[in-house]
Amino acid sequence: MAWLQTDPSGNIHLSFRFGGKKFKRSLKTQEQSKAEGRLHRLIENIRLVESGRLELPANADVATFLLFDGRLDGTPMVARSVNLNELFQTFFDQMPDDSLEANTEKGMKIHWRHLERHFGPRFRIQQLIREDLQRYVKKRAKEPGIRGRTLSPTTIRKELASLRSVWNWASGERLVMTPFPNKGLRYPKTAEKPHFQTWDEISAQVDRGILADADIKDLWDCLFLQRHEVDQLLEFVRTAATHSFIYPMVFTAAHTGARRSELLASRLGDFDATHMTVREKKRVKGTRSTRRVPVSAKLRQVLDDWFAIHPGGNDTFCMTAIPHSNAGRKGVAPISPDEAHDHFSRLLIGSQWEVIRGWHIFRHSFCSNCAMNGVDQRLIDGWVGHTSDEMRRRYRHLVPSHESEMLQKVFA
Repeated sequence: MAWLQTDPSGNIHLSFRFGGKKFKRSLKTQEQSKAEGRLHRLIENIRLVESGRLELPANADVATFLLFDGRLDGTPMVARSVNLNELFQTFFDQMPDDSLEANTEKGMKIHWRHLERHFGPRFRIQQLIREDLQRYVKKRAKEPGIRGRTLSPTTIRKELASLRSVWNWASGERLVMTPFPNKGLRYPKTAEKPHFQTWDEISAQVDRGILADADIKDLWDCLFLQRHEVDQLLEFVRTAATHSFIYPMVFTAAHTGARRSELLASRLGDFDATHMTVREKKRVKGTRSTRRVPVSAKLRQVLDDWFAIHPGGNDTFCMTAIPHSNAGRKGVAPISPDEAHDHFSRLLIGSQWEVIRGWHIFRHSFCSNCAMNGVDQRLIDGWVGHTSDEMRRRYRHLVPSHESEMLQKVFA
């Protein structure tokens, strides 16, 4: 237990209890931010002593030892001063191979660039305090985001979450001596995402002609396809696809609810006569977990046709070199995330389906159609890997006509 006190002169004292005794020391400063930094360092040092990672010498002056990071001569014990650029660079250099998903690492490096742009690459990370982070939030919240709007608070939170992850690693390396100073940080309010809606619901709102382009795109992002619409889209893909892998990959997404990343990670051995083993990337942090999804009879036939002409290798979805678009590809190689997105988007251009943003529509359409057909929520959770009520609420929606019929039965 530790706290700050200010005497009548304005000087700040730090008080704490340790080993059944109370200690009080003047911090010789009137600056609240500096005092809070010392308080955080003290709390961290107490935690290190209690966990056995920092040993308290016999007959040591407890207050001096804890206030000055384990040094009895009153000088702080920090391995070396580290700037922001060195912190991130060292973090990525020391991460074991495959400890971070490729998309996670890519995102963290984008966040790193934004942090450096604001703080500067030579910013001394040990000097970071909450006020610095609050200024960062305020500045980023005014910068442009997508569709003519300012940057989303969710994006800002993700950027600081990346910094916090690196900071926590640095704490274990003794490069920083205090907890990440984000306690009490305030963000702009986040707008709740629109609920998932049917094609007819969205079209009715768009046809009124009163929505801005950005609002229209937001609505189409929340589209989910009913079963007959999924079948129509699959038939369009079958007839219009220019590469052999696209139709079986899209069909698998629609009939299993698997994410694009999970489809790209799948192997031929992940399919048997009745089930697909999905290699997960999100559900269990730090663990290569899997889940099993039943394979429908229609999907089984599509996969059998695909496996009969499969170009080779162990990856379920792959292709050979394509002139003018895959200069670095040699022979048969798996599909990259960018290739999967690009080929799917190009396929839809000029058709009624071009309002679809990407692969994820198959996932929430799968969840919706399962729920509408009375599938037990526990089965849906197991098939798609949902683990929180927030996920379930986001995906658990029915078409308006179905909802109306249910309510009419209640009040019949």
